[in-house]
Amino acid sequence: MPDKGVHGPLAGVRVVELAGIGPGPFAAMLLADLGADVVRVDRPGAPGLAIDPAYDITNRNKRSVVVDLKAPEGVERVLALVERADVLVEGYRPGVAERLGVGPEVCHARNPKLVYGRMTGWGQDGPLAQRAGHDIAYIALTGTLGMIGEPGEPPTVPVNLLGDYAGGSLYLAVGVLAALHHARATGTGQVVDAAIVDGAAHLASMIHGMMAAGGWQDRRGANLLDGGCPFYGTYETADGQYMAVGALEQQFYDEFIELIGLREIAPARKDLARWGELRQAVAARFKTRTRAEWTALFDGSDACVAPVLSLREAPHHPHLAARGTFTDHSGITQPAPAPRFSATPVSVRTGPAQPGADTADVARDWDVAALLDPTQEGA
Repeated sequence: MPDKGVHGPLAGVRVVELAGIGPGPFAAMLLADLGADVVRVDRPGAPGLAIDPAYDITNRNKRSVVVDLKAPEGVERVLALVERADVLVEGYRPGVAERLGVGPEVCHARNPKLVYGRMTGWGQDGPLAQRAGHDIAYIALTGTLGMIGEPGEPPTVPVNLLGDYAGGSLYLAVGVLAALHHARATGTGQVVDAAIVDGAAHLASMIHGMMAAGGWQDRRGANLLDGGCPFYGTYETADGQYMAVGALEQQFYDEFIELIGLREIAPARKDLARWGELRQAVAARFKTRTRAEWTALFDGSDACVAPVLSLREAPHHPHLAARGTFTDHSGITQPAPAPRFSATPVSVRTGPAQPGADTADVARDWDVAALLDPTQEGA
């Protein structure tokens, strides 16, 4: 049975997050979702994102203190937190944390067991390490962006999910947890250099293997998984909506062809020269009914066909609703924490941390009285 007093498998792990934007906060949110006590050190002044902090879901399940790292007493306050932390996460350009006085060497002098997680786009070294950048540039250089989109058209921008969050945040979280395991086994902390270019490149490992084996062409829209395959892609319906088809294996393809009513053209699956003909036939058939009608037709089948839903529609899908994939908290519908654990369940415990709102509580819980200004001693 789950321990009702434990909120996630990382309960008891203390994390200091030096405020930033993008993949660093998301990685820290993931650790917080898994139960870690994440204290975000916000800067005085306006928030980094151009949204109300009350809606910044990446700060859920965290607590916030405001510290001016450009002031000597501010550096000491952060280092006092570091002494009591297991993990630190920062997303500055290389060298900035050192100039501020909270780089790895200083932090490890205060806490040798600390896992120091660094989140950047280009990495801590290399010719571009000091250059500015965003998700789109990182995935462009790794070849990842070039795989996505229609042939003869510009590459399709996959929001900032592929670089910032998949290639960045998730790799930082995995790296931090691996280093934390090592620190607890050996008593020695280390620096985790999580670069989006490294993670985005690593995500394409299978594709590189397929290309080396001759099973992947180095161009868009010509391969099994990039939209080039007529039975792995999206199709417009009669009402201007879309259905997604992923009938790769023969048995799933057979069921798809049967349900869509194209048995006469089924052999084209194995003939690359007929893929264009097959695509046209499938596209024409999908245009004959609405998305709702096709969804009903394929419901309960193994044809691997699903409606393409919008962000607002997704939480209401029966399967996602039944699993609680989305949750409502603080007036915001949002994805629930993932993955799930049988003994240490996770949940959205608190809404987005408001800058500085938790200073007194953190000072007490972490025994860092230095966080409180003299005027706040009675807070």
